[in-house]
Order: sequence, then structure tokens, then C-alpha cells
Amino acid sequence: MLIDTHAHLNFSAFEKDVKNVIQRSLENDVWMINIGTQYDTSEKAVKIADGYKKGVYAAIGLHPLHLEEQKLDKSEVESLSKFKTRAEEFNYERYKKLAKSEKVVAVGEIGLDYYYKPKTKRKLEIFKQKQREALLSQLRLAQELDLPVIFHCRMAHRDLIEFLLKSPEVRPEKAAAHGFVGNIEELKKYLDFGFYIGFNGIIFKLIEGINFEENIRYTPLDKILIETDCPYLIPPQAGDTRNEPLYVKYIAERIAQIKNLSHEKIAEITAQNAKYLFRLSTV
Repeated sequence: MLIDTHAHLNFSAFEKDVKNVIQRSLENDVWMINIGTQYDTSEKAVKIADGYKKGVYAAIGLHPLHLEEQKLDKSEVESLSKFKTRAEEFNYERYKKLAKSEKVVAVGEIGLDYYYKPKTKRKLEIFKQKQREALLSQLRLAQELDLPVIFHCRMAHRDLIEFLLKSPEVRPEKAAAHGFVGNIEELKKYLDFGFYIGFNGIIFKLIEGINFEENIRYTPLDKILIETDCPYLIPPQAGDTRNEPLYVKYIAERIAQIKNLSHEKIAEITAQNAKYLFRLSTV
């Protein structure tokens, strides 16, 4: 069994064939958690998950990019269509109602994202403060619901780590650092917090200052999660233009190579990790 702990079958890229993609995954013993990035996609993730007895789950949350209205460029969405984000304010009670479904297994993806930050100092501080406030509210929601957190963090690890160090009252005991792209010192901080580390198709890319092989080697086996972040970050082995949960096998294969273990062992361990963190065995 493989568990894709970060998928987006609730996105428009799968609008026409989501059922077929899920069926193909389940037939190949691949489970998935579909992640919300705003209210609409969180609601859709729950609706999709509620249609299956097992193997399909949901996370609800407001992604930091959706706090501002902006158009994402081609480098962001790769070969897929560009899209425009809609500015949304986090509504605590509305998201709380979504969590009534037993298929909701996490709050996420939430966090900090400085990729599209403003250039002036004053606007930048307002921008960062808005993200911190939304993050704080969602961490409080996760506490109330007793759910683990899925963190999104891009070009903001230092600030997120500082935020979590200064806010121990809301720092989750159970959390995942989704699609980790950072240096070894940042990785150590997240591991010190007890967080799980998610790896996806970005590990096949070359990014200046990032050593994915070193990060994978350093991360203990019992803290590794595998994910696709589909429809994005397609592994080169897939030979496709759209990622999907089935391709999480390529992430497992690469981690197995680096860890000098069998693919089957990595599949077993990462599935156990996902089941424990998200309590999937009880859902």
C-alpha cells in the first residue's frame, strides 16, 4: 500500500475525470488525502471523501496564497492552466462546520508563503502579518478539533520556525511539513518539533542551495511521508502532463534508493506513518 498524503483531486484539473483517477488509484492500493486551499476546495475535498468508505480522505484549510487576489504565473503551475486566486478571509466557524465529517483528518494546508511578496517595507509587513493571523486562527482550530496540521511553507522557513518557537501554546504536537524545500538546519528544526516531513516530485528538480538527497538521508524513516501535490510536480518517470496519486510510487522508489531499502519497505513504513499521524485506521 501507498498513501499520497497531499493530493488535490478537488482542483479543476480533475473536474472531468476525478472518479476515474480515484478508482485507478484504489485499484492499485493507493490511498489519498485531498487537501483544501480555500473554503471551496476544502468543501469539495470533504464531498469527494464522503463518497468513499475508505482510502479517500480530506484536509481543510486556507492556503496563505488565497489571502490575496493574484494571478499565478506559468512557472507556478507548470504545463497546467494559469489561475487567479481569490482573496478570502478565514472564517473559523465555517471551516469548523466542514470538519464535522469523519473523513476530515487534518487542518491544512496552512502556513506562510513569501513567493509573491510585495516590494515596499510597509506593504511587506502588512502582508506577513495577515498570513501570521490566518495561521494562528487555523492552528487554534486544529487544537479545538484535535486534528494534526499540514504546513505549507515557501521561502519563509525562518519566519515559520520563529513563529512556532514564540507560540508554543498553538504549536501542534502532530504535524507535517508538506513538500519540504529547505536546508538541513531548517529540516532539523521541524524534526525537533516532532513534525513529519513530506517529500514529493520536487525532489527530482535541481534547486540552488537545496540538497534533497541529504534531506532524505537525514530524515528518520518514522518521520517520512510521501505525496504528489498533484496535479503539480510531476515526477519525470511518469511521462505525463498531469500528476495524480498513482505516481506517488516514484517518490517511494527514489526514497528507497537513497535509504538503500526496498520499495516495499518504504511503502510499508510511509503508509504506517500516514495512518498514525492522520489516524486513518479509525476512519
